[in-house]
Amino acid sequence: MKKIVQVVLVGGLFVLFAGFSAIDKKWEKPFSRLDNEVRKNSKAYQTLGEATKTIGHRLTGSVNGEKAEEYAFQLLKSYGFTDVSYQPFEVEAWMRDTVTLSIAPSSSDNFREVPVVSLAHSPIESKLQGEIVDVGNGLEEDFEAIKERIKGKVALANINLVGAAGKKNLHRSEKTALAIKYGAIGVIMVNGAPGKILLTGTASVTGAIISIPAVCISNDSGGELRKWLKEEGPLEAHIDMHNISKPIKARNVIATLRGKSDERVIIGGHLDSWDLATGAIDNGIGSFAVMDIARTFKALKVKPERTIQFVLFMGEEQGLLGSKHFVSELKKSGEINKVSYMMNLDMTNDPRGVNAFGRDEMNEFFAGVGSAIQHVDQSFKNESSNRAGLHSDHQPFMLEGVPIAGLSGHLDPNVLQCYHADCDDFSLVNKDQFENTVRIASMYLYALANTETIAVSKLSDAKTRDYLISQGLKEELVIGQEWRWEQ
Repeated sequence: MKKIVQVVLVGGLFVLFAGFSAIDKKWEKPFSRLDNEVRKNSKAYQTLGEATKTIGHRLTGSVNGEKAEEYAFQLLKSYGFTDVSYQPFEVEAWMRDTVTLSIAPSSSDNFREVPVVSLAHSPIESKLQGEIVDVGNGLEEDFEAIKERIKGKVALANINLVGAAGKKNLHRSEKTALAIKYGAIGVIMVNGAPGKILLTGTASVTGAIISIPAVCISNDSGGELRKWLKEEGPLEAHIDMHNISKPIKARNVIATLRGKSDERVIIGGHLDSWDLATGAIDNGIGSFAVMDIARTFKALKVKPERTIQFVLFMGEEQGLLGSKHFVSELKKSGEINKVSYMMNLDMTNDPRGVNAFGRDEMNEFFAGVGSAIQHVDQSFKNESSNRAGLHSDHQPFMLEGVPIAGLSGHLDPNVLQCYHADCDDFSLVNKDQFENTVRIASMYLYALANTETIAVSKLSDAKTRDYLISQGLKEELVIGQEWRWEQ
């Protein structure tokens, strides 16, 4: 707990007094109320359980996705919000149909079927055969090392980094973009989770259909495939793929808690999920935490200094579609300049601290808020990190210079293994840890919405560029075709 030493002149003598800092005292009462309300009345676990059972997956553009939007809208209304709205958007959306992967030695037709799933935004129709070339971790240096061999071949790459301590991994979509750049005709990604778990996710950096098929196989299948390559020589992959792409309508869901000013703090999480399971972890625990934080503020009749918007984004999994639309609308109206902060909850669980996303000016504020949280909950670690990242709904805000906050927590290894996979179901959700997210996020949100001044503001275009470079994000943004500045 942060202490402050005050020097006071008493009867001609300087006397030292030690106690809690002013910021600790300022937050102590409201934080205690938030903590008690969540501990006694949280609906997060109950409502997520109900949604996964009655809706199932929440794929954007599907019937289930529409049901999820309606569920969130009605839930927020039931919590007493009169200002709840849909923000509709229309996009071309991808949906999987069928895929098979058969592998045989190049000189044989003795095919072996390998369990596989399509990665999103793969072609609508693809039937190809090609020699498999192992590109290891699929980083640019890996492709560069075999650039003469990969042209016209099928790239085999790890989703996770293997044997590359200290190196920065790339997103699966960025690895696919590199495969296309170096002339590959297909991509086989090997899941990092042990066993037979199959993983999905987008293979497109832009959200548009890519030119080559991209699939994922399990870690076990990847090990077997590499063993065949070593023992039997060149192998040929046959990929037969059918998918669907069509214009769809989706809706972000927004609940607004009016403050004393038009200055705005946004807390969001994506409501959509992939379709292999029910998306309880990705991102049920984030989006349903956002809704329970909204419930908590309404139950306590919180009247914040800044307006708070609770946003459930759709289309995150298919390329941040909902958050990009949200930010685009803010820019059109000029209201992007009113957004003081954006907090994103994506697979956030059992928070131990905060991530200031590279904005050093906020370190003191967040440390003080964390100390105040510790005064309410002594188990809170008040850890801090300060590094920006990409590939979630904070990204469109961050690219416009809006300050971002995230919470640093943890998920057990058996839960992380089901990321984007066919095992991401409600059985993975830990009730206590889930409710910890609601409690801790509520306190950080309250502080951001009510502090007298915020030490950071929206960055100019030039300063946004410099900030992204300082955070080591330029290469990824260039590969992802989102670097709008001269290279």
